[in-house]
Amino acid sequence: MKAAVLNSIGHDLTMEEREIPVPGNNEVLIRQNFTGICYRDILTRDGFFPRVSLPIIPGHELSGIVESVGANVTHFKKGDRVASLIYLPCGHCRNCISGNENLCAFKKTLGEFLDGTYREYIAMDQRSLVKVPDGVPEELSTIAACVTGMATHALDTVAGISAEKKVLITGSGGGVGSHAIQIAKAYGAEVAAITSSEWKKEQLLKLGADHVIIASDNFSKDLKGIWPDGADIVMENTGSATFKESFRSLSFGGKMVVPGNLTPASPELPLGILILKGVTVAGSISSTRLDMEKALNMSKNGKIKPVIWDRILLKDVNSAMSDIKEKKNVGRVLIKFH
Repeated sequence: MKAAVLNSIGHDLTMEEREIPVPGNNEVLIRQNFTGICYRDILTRDGFFPRVSLPIIPGHELSGIVESVGANVTHFKKGDRVASLIYLPCGHCRNCISGNENLCAFKKTLGEFLDGTYREYIAMDQRSLVKVPDGVPEELSTIAACVTGMATHALDTVAGISAEKKVLITGSGGGVGSHAIQIAKAYGAEVAAITSSEWKKEQLLKLGADHVIIASDNFSKDLKGIWPDGADIVMENTGSATFKESFRSLSFGGKMVVPGNLTPASPELPLGILILKGVTVAGSISSTRLDMEKALNMSKNGKIKPVIWDRILLKDVNSAMSDIKEKKNVGRVLIKFH
C-alpha cells in the first residue's frame, strides 16, 4: 500500500510503499476510507514536536472497518465500524484506570511515536477503539477523536458548558472551530465565533454561530459590545495569536480552555485580570473514549454535521497542507483512499 512518510523535519512528505500490517494479539486491522489532515500534522512536519521519531507516517484521525483481529481481541470483530483515539494509552496508570486516559503520561501518539494514518490500512490496539453507532456519517467518525471528541472534552469535560452560557470560539473557520460551534449549540449555548477571514462569516452563521467577529487587535471590545459582561467560556483554538484578546473577553468567573496553539510562542498572562476577575485558564488535551462516545452520539442524532472543505488523494497531501497553513479552508480536509 502507499503511505505518506515524513523523513526529514521541514521537508515535504514522500510517497512510499509499505506492507499492510498484521495485527498483533491485542490489535485490530482497520481499513480506512478517510483520514483527516490536522494542523498538528503540519506542526510536526515543521519541527514543533521535537521528540517525533523519524521516519514517521503522520496522521492520527482514524476510523474504518475492521478487517481482522488479533488472538486476544474480545470487543471487536471483522466488519465492525470503529474509531480510534489519536494515541495508545498504557491502560494501567491511575489516569487510564479513572477514565482520564488522555492524561496518561505513558501514551504513544499516532504520527509522533507510532506510525500514523496516512495509509489505507493500520493496526491499532483495542484499548484505543470505540464502536461507531449506525447513522454516523463516515466523515464524522474519522474526526471523532481529534475534532469533535476534542471539542467535546474542552467544552464539556473541562469548561463545564451548559445551556444559555455565552461561549466564544477562536479559529472558528478551521476544522476544530467549525465543529465546536455546532457542539456548543448542541449544549444550548449562545456562540460568538472569531475568524480572521471575513469571507468565512456567512458560512459560520450557517453553522449556527449567533455572532461572528472578525479578529482584530482589540476584538474583546467588539465582544463586549455584544455581551457587556463578557464570555462565560472561551475556547482558545489558535493560542498565542489571539490569547490576549480572548483572555480580556472573559466574564467575571469565566473560564478559558486552551486545546490548541498554532505557534510555539508563549503569550503574556495578565495576572491582575486573572486575580481580580477570578477567571480560570485550563489546558485541554485530546479526548477520552467517553468524549468520543458523546461526540459520536451527537453526530448520530444530527446535532453535528460534517464540515468538509475537500477530499484529496494521498499524493496531494503536501499541497493540501500548504493550503491549510494559508487558511484557505473552512472545516476539515480529508484524505480519501478509494
